[in-house]
Amino acid sequence: MLRWPRLRWTLPLALLLASPAWVMAQDGKEAEADSLAQARADSARRVFDPRAAFAPLELVPVSDTRSATGAPGAGYWQQRADYRIQATLDPGSKTITGREKITYTNNSPDSLRNLWIQLDQNLFRKDSRGAERAEEGQRHAGFFDDGGFVIGAVTLDDDGVSIAPEYRVEDTMLEVLLDRPLAPAGASIDVEIEFSFRIPETGADRMGRLEIRRGVIYELAQWYPRMFAYDDVNGWNQSSYLGQGEWYLEYGDFDVELTVPRDFVVVATGVLQNESDVLTAQQVSRLARARSSAETVAIIGPDEAGDSDTRPAGAGPLTWRFHAESVRDFAWAASDRFVWDAASYEDVLVMSAYPEESVGDDFFSGYERSTEYLRHSIKHYSENWFPYPYPVAINVGGVAFGMEYPMIVFCSHTARGAFLFAVTDHEIGHTWFPMVVGSDERRYPWMDEGFNTFINYYSGIEFTGGDPILAGAMEPGQIADDMRSLRQPVIAYADSISEDEIGTLAYNKPAAVLVLLRDDILGRDVFDEGFRKYIRDWAYKHPQPGDFIRTMEDVSGQDLDWFFRGWIYENAVLDQAVASVEQDGDVTTVTIENRGGIPMPAEVRLVYRDGTEEVRALPVDVWKDGPRYAIEVTGKGVRQVQLDPDGSHPDIDRSNNVWGRGVVGRRPGGSP
Repeated sequence: MLRWPRLRWTLPLALLLASPAWVMAQDGKEAEADSLAQARADSARRVFDPRAAFAPLELVPVSDTRSATGAPGAGYWQQRADYRIQATLDPGSKTITGREKITYTNNSPDSLRNLWIQLDQNLFRKDSRGAERAEEGQRHAGFFDDGGFVIGAVTLDDDGVSIAPEYRVEDTMLEVLLDRPLAPAGASIDVEIEFSFRIPETGADRMGRLEIRRGVIYELAQWYPRMFAYDDVNGWNQSSYLGQGEWYLEYGDFDVELTVPRDFVVVATGVLQNESDVLTAQQVSRLARARSSAETVAIIGPDEAGDSDTRPAGAGPLTWRFHAESVRDFAWAASDRFVWDAASYEDVLVMSAYPEESVGDDFFSGYERSTEYLRHSIKHYSENWFPYPYPVAINVGGVAFGMEYPMIVFCSHTARGAFLFAVTDHEIGHTWFPMVVGSDERRYPWMDEGFNTFINYYSGIEFTGGDPILAGAMEPGQIADDMRSLRQPVIAYADSISEDEIGTLAYNKPAAVLVLLRDDILGRDVFDEGFRKYIRDWAYKHPQPGDFIRTMEDVSGQDLDWFFRGWIYENAVLDQAVASVEQDGDVTTVTIENRGGIPMPAEVRLVYRDGTEEVRALPVDVWKDGPRYAIEVTGKGVRQVQLDPDGSHPDIDRSNNVWGRGVVGRRPGGSP
């Protein structure tokens, strides 16, 4: 999900105001931030404790399921949930009515006495836990009088026997009690649920409905009861959906039938199974051409949207059938006035669907470039990290600011130009995290948003030919400014992070930290080898933070606990300083000091009185004996000293990085 409040380019005010994170940054909290900054700066000057800074991290223990190398262990297991869903959209009442059958397979070594299922639409009830804790103007809202699921029959099919089980609804959670335990090691059970709900207008900025010129767009997500994950670390991972924290889901196959009015066009997760039933012959022909075209092909052009001849002749609703394999979720969108275009990247059908008013004007290009942007991102991420694994990729312009689902993303219909590129690139980047690498978004948003923002950084550089689009949010100076006032570490759970800090803690800081690890600690070749291995090892599986850390340590051959402790697990800051420069005869002693809680390698630029200079690169180990380290220079007088001369580290106080006058070099605070 997109949350970037700071971007390098200049955007129209209307687009900036479309970002709730930007709005939150302007809400009069400057005085509080200044106070926190001072408190943070004061605490940074505590005595550095090398024993604590270099102590081993307490990670999830190595076991039969998780190896010491960071890869899944020989005994790794994972649950499976397959879905068959039939649903009907009624635009008149703005409701979805459906029935689903979940085939749940217990691959764990445990006998299960209950099943936990997510009822995310219940967030929109006015008495939900999310509503009760919400603040006025919160982004993840949308509560209304008749919000939430209406659950009809719940039945179990256990070895051909139909059972009406006991069940209870607790906020956004449904617990189904089993008459007899579901056996371990591969036993399965079918759960059938009838459900309906009224579609919210702004569904926590993740789904909803948008009135457009002469029509409407529905973006449907969190729209069916979904299984909670059950894993080897926490067992059932049930928790209420409060709006900000996202999801942790099991993989499976989906067969979905969506019945909509005849004048609606549907795009969805998966491959459309009945093109000839729901499309015209011309649209089928145009799609066939798009499947072999790198250039965008109009399936329904702006001058055709909403015309009766863009829909098959006849009367009554149409049922669209989709099939998706090895996905953790299913989302879809429908409209009676979609503009629709498509192209291909290798075997991937790349598409965009959006309203007429999203077509560009004289000032900014609009959604007519969406498919081009989408294609760039898929190509970049496939070539650099892991091949795009699905047959379809779709961008929908609608009510959601930016949200991701397997094979389909929702981006604001008001997005234009560079901002449209950024939101498209970010949301489709979520294919890799968490759609392929299935991390726990609710506990560890940094492994989802942060990893994705990291790969977005390089995608933007490639797209612009060298200018990092996200530099404004990720530059060391900005991260240092943010660190002065942060109240929590990156490792904090999503729902425990304040809305004004989640952009830094989940997105920008962890992304910048990965850039540091790649460029300053491991080097690009070693980092990339480890990062690719992590993606391969955990594709369609459920990693924990320790699995990523152990993977990078195993590939690099380095102990990185100190790095992740300071930057991710603790709310520490980086503050390296030139403590003193003393001359005794022909020996000059330059003492540098760690005044923060994070140990980092130090780069010291020495300018001598004879005009020569050198840069000494000191390993992180110089801090293992204490907060001070002395450099001795014999035979040359020292005129100037500068720490981190390239400005690549987010040091919170750069004023103490320099001793002497006239130091030249790159301006501190530049892009990483």
